[in-house]
Amino acid sequence: MSNESEYRSIEDACQRIRDVFPPGIRSAVVLGSGLSELVEGAPLSECIAYADIPHFMKPTVKGHSGTLSSLKIGNTDTFILQGRYHCYEGYSAHEATFPIRVLSELGVNRLILTNSAGGISKDMKPGDLMLISDHLSFFCDSPLRGPNLDRYGPRFPDQSMVYDPELLNTAVRLAKDLSIPVHVGIYAFMRGPQYETPSEIRALSLLGASAVGMSTVPEAIVASHCGMKVLGLSCISNLASGISDHPLSHEEVIHTAKISASDTIHLIRALFSS
Repeated sequence: MSNESEYRSIEDACQRIRDVFPPGIRSAVVLGSGLSELVEGAPLSECIAYADIPHFMKPTVKGHSGTLSSLKIGNTDTFILQGRYHCYEGYSAHEATFPIRVLSELGVNRLILTNSAGGISKDMKPGDLMLISDHLSFFCDSPLRGPNLDRYGPRFPDQSMVYDPELLNTAVRLAKDLSIPVHVGIYAFMRGPQYETPSEIRALSLLGASAVGMSTVPEAIVASHCGMKVLGLSCISNLASGISDHPLSHEEVIHTAKISASDTIHLIRALFSS
């Protein structure tokens, strides 16, 4: 796809969203598996299905409904994306991150990416939360491949601070104030959809990974390229392969994410109220 065609697709999506939502929304949250409780029962201002937004696709994974809504969290009007695209669904990393480009074009400059992840660090247990300080993207096809979209960022973007240190430090402080235990660690991306082997987990551990998952990193790369401040928040939904003593399943991921959703939601609300 040429740059002009890409820009037109982004503008098409933006125009539809502008028809539904008020201007001036500067923050967004992408909800991972099992975290829809953030919006359940909440007074949503507006809501639109991905299927009604040009060039958005419907997610195929259980727990990802595929809706864009707005919600006042604390004092902040915020876009809520219920559902994301994963490369294992057959999308390229470029396609999977299209909504992030659209958010940037709409003026969003602060993005919280949530996910469910497998715990690698020995001190983690299912239900814990981990704030992402950095990531490993060896197995991630770069969403920046192809002609550079100069409107958003440089050809060779720096990756030394993909996750905003100020947001991270604020989240750590607020979690302490709320008596929510959190870890801070490195998130490793694997394409999936198969879970990792015990040997892969041992290798990732040696490389410094604290948790592993199949999302977030492509979105974080694009958001950083667009100049957004990014915070990554993982719900440790299971122990990774070889650490856990039982087979892994997506049902377990969703179940545990729902159990820990309360802490996740309290922390997100505190961030937008601070």
